[in-house]
Amino acid sequence: MNTANLLLKERHALIQQRLLADGRVLALDLAQQLNVSEDTIRRDLRDLAAAGLCKRVYGGALPLSPATAPLAERRTQGPARKARLARAAVTLVNAGDVLFIDAGSTNLAIAEALPPVPLTVITNAATVALALLVQPHIELIMVGGRVDARSGANLGAVALRDAERMRPDIFFLGACGVDAEAGLTCFNYEEAEFKRSLAAASRAVLVAATKEKFGTAAPFAVLPAAHLTHLVLEHDADRTQAAGFDRQGVQLLYAASK
Repeated sequence: MNTANLLLKERHALIQQRLLADGRVLALDLAQQLNVSEDTIRRDLRDLAAAGLCKRVYGGALPLSPATAPLAERRTQGPARKARLARAAVTLVNAGDVLFIDAGSTNLAIAEALPPVPLTVITNAATVALALLVQPHIELIMVGGRVDARSGANLGAVALRDAERMRPDIFFLGACGVDAEAGLTCFNYEEAEFKRSLAAASRAVLVAATKEKFGTAAPFAVLPAAHLTHLVLEHDADRTQAAGFDRQGVQLLYAASK
């Protein structure tokens, strides 16, 4: 194939193939491989990002996070893997801790895996609250606000005001995209604002990420990678990606293989 004569749609298709195969793509590398200018590739990446097919980052692009399905659907995806992540995450919990458990299917697994010790748990997710309602050793606090159907989280001005009054020991943050350079990202602007506010007030911020989210990004920035204190990964997560977090001082934990 003569890459110099590729049509726009052909270039876009090739870029998408590279994203699927390699994850991150760099504009300079693509320009050399396709024999076009960097400006052309940057325009291509802008077009693909505008179409919701990738997320532009400095120097190139990342695949868009797959975490776009409603919570009810995501709860059925990889429950055993999420349970293993949860068991690794709750090893950091101590009796008497004040925890904030964000919305999300993996965070629901974390709520279900909490040790049977006295805890205060704050959440903005009805599914998490329901899972903990019958636990007599847990003092449960529910953050109010508008319910976002896709994420299952209470958001908006009321939720944000409530979050500003919280000082959790550990914030179990739900992220749609997790990447060492792009940081932690999500699909909803209000949700990103809520998570940022709570992370700033928390002693520790932990994300448990399935490997599908690792090395991907969503449209709205939540936190730079360096602002995370702990990252819990699956046993077979990409070690090169993980090293990018390690270099920024993030403590890595790995779930058991089974």
